[in-house]
Amino acid sequence: MAVKQLETVPKKQVMTVDVEDYFHVSAFEKNICRSDWASLELRVERNTNRLLELFEQHQVKSTFFTLGWVAERCPNLIRSIVNQGHELGSHGYSHQRATMMTVAEFHQDVSKSKQILEDAAGQKIIGYRAPSFSINDSNTWVYDTLIELGFEYSSSTYPIEHDLYGVPNWPRFMYQRSEEVDGKYIIEIPVPTSRKKGQNTGIGGGGYFRLYPYWLSKKRIDGYLKTEQQPYSFYFHPWEIDPQQPKVQDATLKSKLRHYMNLSRMEGKIIRLLEDYQWDTMKSVYLNK
Repeated sequence: MAVKQLETVPKKQVMTVDVEDYFHVSAFEKNICRSDWASLELRVERNTNRLLELFEQHQVKSTFFTLGWVAERCPNLIRSIVNQGHELGSHGYSHQRATMMTVAEFHQDVSKSKQILEDAAGQKIIGYRAPSFSINDSNTWVYDTLIELGFEYSSSTYPIEHDLYGVPNWPRFMYQRSEEVDGKYIIEIPVPTSRKKGQNTGIGGGGYFRLYPYWLSKKRIDGYLKTEQQPYSFYFHPWEIDPQQPKVQDATLKSKLRHYMNLSRMEGKIIRLLEDYQWDTMKSVYLNK
């Protein structure tokens, strides 16, 4: 697996949004059945439109890794994303972790999502992010499927120790995977981490960003940029700016703490992040497209 270095570290960093609703998250998969999704209040369109407003105000372009399930129900949202100059990527169809699917199931899920997104957007989808960063040593075959389906890059790994995901011994920076299909390869772009005393710590967004005060997150990002001389990428979800979302009462205490912590402060933190850095899409910063 060869690390693919950029010629120069770009001035712009990478903003990404995983477009899913509160009931899609892996933390609640034991509490909310997929068969019940259609009966639940859909809040993702309104929340994502709010993000589009914030991005427009701050002249930010982002990559939106979107569930096919969401795209089916919110085609106008997909058109808004692409019409405003953002990149559309795939987050799979049903937010099922790749580690829990067979080769056939994964192929069906991702190909279905890609077709729905491309039909709605009227453009090719080249980027993929696995739900819950669920690519690890047990299922590297997913890269063969992604190459076969025409994806040029993935951002599906988080090189940290975590109870739901993580491959701490995998590369920390963008690299070309060794898998090859008909002479084609794929790039993997891991979520950023800081490294101290041989251990990686997550700094890429999500729960870590909600947990820490903004000044500390900014210090960690600045330290990464200075030390690593690599572009920084950030990820979060539309439901993270929605403190009024319905509460899943029968979820575990750990899941509740992870999901609901500091939701009321998240939009303000995002605004500060948009003001403090310059942002662009995955394909622009990493692939120069």
